[in-house]
Amino acid sequence: MNINQYLDATYLKTPAQANISEKETEQQVVALIKEAIAENFILVMIRPNFVSLAKEMVAKANSNVFVGTVIGFHEGTSSIEEKLKEAQKAIDNGADELDFVINYTAFLEGKINLIKSEIFKGSKLALENKKVVKWIIEIATLTNDEIIAITQIIKEVVLTNFGEENAEKVFVKSSTGFYKTTDNKPNGATFEAMQLIVEHAKPLQVKAAGGVKSYQDAEKMINLGVTRIGTSSAKTIADGGQTKDNY
Repeated sequence: MNINQYLDATYLKTPAQANISEKETEQQVVALIKEAIAENFILVMIRPNFVSLAKEMVAKANSNVFVGTVIGFHEGTSSIEEKLKEAQKAIDNGADELDFVINYTAFLEGKINLIKSEIFKGSKLALENKKVVKWIIEIATLTNDEIIAITQIIKEVVLTNFGEENAEKVFVKSSTGFYKTTDNKPNGATFEAMQLIVEHAKPLQVKAAGGVKSYQDAEKMINLGVTRIGTSSAKTIADGGQTKDNY
């Protein structure tokens, strides 16, 4: 299986999180973009401030690699208006795909109408601009029943308002990779959770982020029905190696 076209090559750490300088962070991002172009990964996933740089590099290389970015990252608690403003700027800078962190805190508090409004407005903005949109639900914070419930809400809002013809442009995504768990519990995609999401998201697409550490893991995820995999170790995985990174 050629898994390169399933892989979103990812670098999302801030300089503070990586304990490196802004210049070194930019160097990491540039290296990631060059690697994604060389390996023909489907997408490079970077923070919004690097979208313009990524688009320039991809265009200069005459590459088909898409450029994606994150919105409301990583907590997901910013307002709908703030997320839409951030998303519009990313669109203006040329982003092809927008990965929104859903306000899972509000979901857990039972604020379902707020969640539905966010999904509707974010998806509408993306789809009207012919962009792919992914909704990150942060599965490490959710029980299996909650994973099913929030996945079904996303599907309901999308199909009701935008029709099944747009289903292939909307993803349910597992994780940010930045949520801090206790007792060494996984903070990213698990096979159990992804199977639940795939089952209840159809006909929407599904992205597994975090926790995919080998070619074998990736192949198993794809066989479950996952159509994208987010990883900071895309080349290692594509080459059949094993990574120790959580994302």
